Amino acid sequence: MLITFKSKAYPNVLMYQEHAKRILDLLHKDSERGVITAAESTQAVKLLESEIEESRKHQATDELEEDVKAHHGDNADAEHEQVQTVSFSTRAYPLLEMLRAARDQGSDVLWGV
Repeated sequence: MLITFKSKAYPNVLMYQEHAKRILDLLHKDSERGVITAAESTQAVKLLESEIEESRKHQATDELEEDVKAHHGDNADAEHEQVQTVSFSTRAYPLLEMLRAARDQGSDVLWGV
């Protein structure tokens, strides 16, 4: 399921609910419907920037590598592209930019409405 984040300060941001949930849990928000007010934006930006920085410190775990091998096999297959993972920071960046714009322009961020 997709979540559409909306703000007057920034174009809409679409995210899969499963990816947005990690961010919204960090901000203590419900993934079904909610608002990050302009007053909350400053703290939300700080929390998200901190979480992104923390996630960059930790490379992919052995568990992730084992999962990739289990789904794609151990053999090198020259005909297929390498499996590429999308980092948390890459997924979070559009919403972080929206939150920064909302903070700077005094706008709210809404979803599920």
